[in-house]
Amino acid sequence: MRGRSITQMLGAVVVTFELLVIFLGSLVAFGLKAVPPATAFIGGGAICLALIVSAVLLPRRVGVVVGTVVHVAIVVTGVLLPAMYVVGGLFLALWVYCMYTGTTIDRGRLAAGTESAP
Repeated sequence: MRGRSITQMLGAVVVTFELLVIFLGSLVAFGLKAVPPATAFIGGGAICLALIVSAVLLPRRVGVVVGTVVHVAIVVTGVLLPAMYVVGGLFLALWVYCMYTGTTIDRGRLAAGTESAP
């Protein structure tokens, strides 16, 4: 897709899948009565909103920083629901890998002259 970098596309894919996981995680936290219903749904909704904001900001460097902070916050939710340590950790690792790989590919494409700077 012209006009979007590989980093943006990979970030959007990770955020899309994580939105689904966080939504389902909120339902699990509610169903297991790990937290009060308001905490499960408001907290899950806030994290989903923060993920969307990070996806919108991805064309700028601050988007990667916001995304990383949100992913670390998701790992921290493991305090409330221990499975989130694993799920959040996997998504954090995927996020870091995609940001590194996307940036490397974008730099290579720019150096080769096959893509203009975003």
